Amino acid sequence: MIPPREKWSTKFNEWFRDVIARAEVYDYRYPVKGVGIWPPYGMKIRNNVISIIKKLLDETGHEEVLFPMLIPEDILRKESEHIRKFEEEVFWVTYGGKRKLERRLALRPTSETAIMEMWKLWIKDHTDLPFRIYQIVNIFRYETKATQPMIRLREVTTFKEAHTAHATMEDAEKQVRTAIEIYKKFFDELCIPYMISRRPEWDKFAGAVYTIAFDTLMPDGRALQIGTVHNLGQNFSRAFEVTYLKPDGTHEYVYTTSYGISERVIAALIGIHGDDHGLVLPYNVAPIQVVIVPIPYKESEEEVFSLCNKVLEALRSIGLRVHLDDRDDVTPGEKFYYWELKGVPLRIEIGPRDVAQKCVTVSRRDTLERIIVKVDEIKEEIPKILEDMRNDMRRRARKWLEEHTFFTQNLEEAVKIIEDRRGVVVTPWCGNTDCGLSIEDNVNGRILGTPLDMDVDVKGMKCIMCNKDAKTVIRISKTY
Repeated sequence: MIPPREKWSTKFNEWFRDVIARAEVYDYRYPVKGVGIWPPYGMKIRNNVISIIKKLLDETGHEEVLFPMLIPEDILRKESEHIRKFEEEVFWVTYGGKRKLERRLALRPTSETAIMEMWKLWIKDHTDLPFRIYQIVNIFRYETKATQPMIRLREVTTFKEAHTAHATMEDAEKQVRTAIEIYKKFFDELCIPYMISRRPEWDKFAGAVYTIAFDTLMPDGRALQIGTVHNLGQNFSRAFEVTYLKPDGTHEYVYTTSYGISERVIAALIGIHGDDHGLVLPYNVAPIQVVIVPIPYKESEEEVFSLCNKVLEALRSIGLRVHLDDRDDVTPGEKFYYWELKGVPLRIEIGPRDVAQKCVTVSRRDTLERIIVKVDEIKEEIPKILEDMRNDMRRRARKWLEEHTFFTQNLEEAVKIIEDRRGVVVTPWCGNTDCGLSIEDNVNGRILGTPLDMDVDVKGMKCIMCNKDAKTVIRISKTY
């Protein structure tokens, strides 16, 4: 039986703030608005998530770099569309000590401009291409909307940005497709369901030819952007004069892409899988994958703890992250509550009866199902249960997203779905920008874009707004 999710689903923001604080994932009490701290347990989750994306990038020819946080104003302004978008969000450094700086320095809002400034020095010849780099850094944006921990911040502490340069637009397009596949694998690893959409023209990344976004749906019925992929064409390379020598001796501007994620991914991980007991973590990112809780009685302590240590060593020998909770001043029930809050995937209980029967009782965090496993089958059975749990989490989350996605050709129905925050609306659209903006105004939601992960035949369909022939369908939702 799946645990009840009343607070999780009906009071999600309250639940989210409560659970990240009590589970010691993220501390939002720092006296600067829009910034937070990763305590040790949360930092372990963060690092485990980062290790997955780094592995995927390393395996696909990306190399890790680290660029400065400070960007001179004149460099940031070189791509005019880019700076217009970010101008109201930039934090400026204007003094060094007591001395006013001759030119303002921006705290990095994103790194396209900083990287282009160096690429014009690094990229010379066609043999230098393709060029693929990434970094995981802090970025700063003066968020004017209501800030939210891990979701809407002024200091983003886990910003993974990849940047690539190519000889042709065709190669850049291939890289966009590669980036999409990387993100699909990444989110699948985290059991996070996603929607892949091409953002409308008015909502693409500043300076991009086009933007593709990954969105997920949070329990409160609002969509959360968890990843973006941008084809930048030659927009930035022309502004920064980043060229390469072609085999025929002529020079050409490089074609570039960029793609990023942030700690919103971890917010989605927590929000989508959690329940009223606390966190529910896939085993691959859980700091502790298995916790062993002894339940000794008088005159049985030695046998119980002996079996606990035997199980501990057996599971550690196959590479699992295991913890033995041998605190003697805390009851077993309190330990159960504590580790459920932390989201530990499996709990193993060992008492005198287990010792006598040469078995252990395993409790799955996601369903609270209890399973009896023989001691001599521990090494084989526990990894299977962990993988079964992760597969079930993935299927359950995908099913939940599908059940909260609604197709309609009726504007009033779309408005009602969005107002009630029941999820995502898919509806026909003529493709006209003015009409798209009118749709957003009328439904009081945001167009996520044209789906790239679903096929809909729009023949015979009419735009939900203007009733002209539909050219495509769009996704609409309340968003963060």
